[in-house]
Amino acid sequence: MNIYDIAKMAGVSIATVSRVVNGSDKVSEKTKRRVMEVIEKEGYTPNVFAQGLGLNTMHTAGILVPDISDLYMSSAISFLEEGLRNHGYNCILGCSGFRQESMAQHVQMLLSKKIDGLILVGSAYAGNGASERETDYIREAAAQVPVFVINGAVQGENVFSAVCGDREAMREVTRALLRRGRKRILFLTDSESYSAREKMAGYEEALTEAGRPALGELKLKLRNRIHATRDLLLQYRNLDFDAVVATDDGMAVGAVKYAAARGLSIPEDLNIVGYNNSSLAVACEPELTSIDNRTEEICRETVDLFMRTLRGETVPEKHFSVSCRIVKRNTTDF
Repeated sequence: MNIYDIAKMAGVSIATVSRVVNGSDKVSEKTKRRVMEVIEKEGYTPNVFAQGLGLNTMHTAGILVPDISDLYMSSAISFLEEGLRNHGYNCILGCSGFRQESMAQHVQMLLSKKIDGLILVGSAYAGNGASERETDYIREAAAQVPVFVINGAVQGENVFSAVCGDREAMREVTRALLRRGRKRILFLTDSESYSAREKMAGYEEALTEAGRPALGELKLKLRNRIHATRDLLLQYRNLDFDAVVATDDGMAVGAVKYAAARGLSIPEDLNIVGYNNSSLAVACEPELTSIDNRTEEICRETVDLFMRTLRGETVPEKHFSVSCRIVKRNTTDF
């Protein structure tokens, strides 16, 4: 028996049960009696989540990422940890890898630590779109504590999602390249995650609007490694392209190195756009135009949502989106 069951039996939200348990005066007496009757009948003992920010809370958040070496994920961890620490919360960090079985196991490991809430960083946790069953383990975890997914949309009771406008940003940057006369735009990705699918959709929509086919030969999936990207592109001697859009700065920098190896001039011969606006974008030469997915803002909003949820407050939106922005540097001429 958990807070999710109590809420369902009483016909109220989880937040309402939390308010009742915490003695909030924001619940009507009628609703409070109904919830308490179910609690007493079922012999329910509130866990640390139900206690919200009461004396029994562990003041601990679980943070799970697939790959801590990834620049986007490590940055997100830093922003989240700082924000939670400012609210008096400690963090337990896990690194799950990308296999679904391992993700589910790591979620259970963090739940066993009696965390107050769980934050999953990365669109890999939202699955590859094959089936909703891919994310069942998240909904199961949300029956125990609130779960927050960053950079991926997952539906479910007590599940909260934060995404950036990947589709819109990639559509806009592809449009800009087309307006500058780029005819064969190469799309590079390293996954089939929720975020990667959104970026590809934006790329394809811009091409369709311009009356151009989204050619399969111009969509490559490869490892997100700088030299691996360079070497793979060098192997495709017969692949003609005059622009590159990548779903991560690492692959875009690999395209910059490919251009150098081929003696191509940037941006005259080849335009290149990366993603995440990471330190790699200013560490390469020429400096890389990149799409800023507003990691700090998403993390700040997620921490705020985390705290409001644990306090039992009504939140306006369970799922929110932050707009991206294009940071133009020297690898594009639009």
